[in-house]
Amino acid sequence: MGHAVFIQNPVSIYADAPGEVYNFPKIYLSRVKETVGDWVVLYESRKGAFGYVGVQKVIGIEPDPVRFDHYYAVIEPGSLMDFEHIVPRETPFGIAYEKSLRGADGRATSGGQNVSAVRLLSDPEFAAIVDAGLAAIAGPDAMPRTDRPGLEEAQTDYSVAPLSGDRRRILASRSYRDQSFERKAKAAYGGRCAISGLSLRNGGGRPEVQAAHIRPVKNNGPDTINNGIALSGTLHWMFDRGLISVAEDMTILVSHNKVDPETARRLIHPGQKLMAPPNLRHHPHPDYLRFHREQVFGRVA
Repeated sequence: MGHAVFIQNPVSIYADAPGEVYNFPKIYLSRVKETVGDWVVLYESRKGAFGYVGVQKVIGIEPDPVRFDHYYAVIEPGSLMDFEHIVPRETPFGIAYEKSLRGADGRATSGGQNVSAVRLLSDPEFAAIVDAGLAAIAGPDAMPRTDRPGLEEAQTDYSVAPLSGDRRRILASRSYRDQSFERKAKAAYGGRCAISGLSLRNGGGRPEVQAAHIRPVKNNGPDTINNGIALSGTLHWMFDRGLISVAEDMTILVSHNKVDPETARRLIHPGQKLMAPPNLRHHPHPDYLRFHREQVFGRVA
């Protein structure tokens, strides 16, 4: 097993399915084989965020049935996880995280290994990138609620050195992933409920919204911002129970045989549309919304 960087841009010539498979040419086969059973870091070039954006776990390799000289790295379902911060190529001290990219002065160079779609990482390089990416988001919008016993203590344990222990174990930890997902979603939506439009805060300034997975974790939904929505407690419960959903054009859908019109009117913003985050990168992914409409909406009692 071993770590690597996989370059995966939002728009690509490869047949990638983010969080499911990673398409690559045969030239990188030996490198990808080293990552099977382990975690890799995702990187976007200037065509995307221009930095390290997340992690996922590789569990196998399959040949590309269409192109004989290409393969797919198969990703463990639900393992894809966004970083809380996009990590640039260099540390705050101006040193490239990857030794293979360092010039004589330690800074990241252009060309060469930079354009390699798959680059192997040492354990220290992987640790440094992941620690930077998963440092807890600061600010009032990402603060945890105070009525959820144990969350603040657990978050504090990770906030100083997020992954100071066994990174493989912690990246697979549902507890840690839930905390990170909640911070990311709440910060992306500015602590505001995306359906009611309300921004309620308790006496400590903590937002009362919760982070809802669009494609549920039990259905291998990833811990990515575009699979999350910030919702009030009641609307979160209704969304998870399939009483409400979101259409392709972001219109709020209501299961009227289960929710009376007056209740819907009181809970949903007059605009009747999801109030998406200002950053397009954080908007709900159409595939996750489609899954919710087809597999959750109107089906859960």
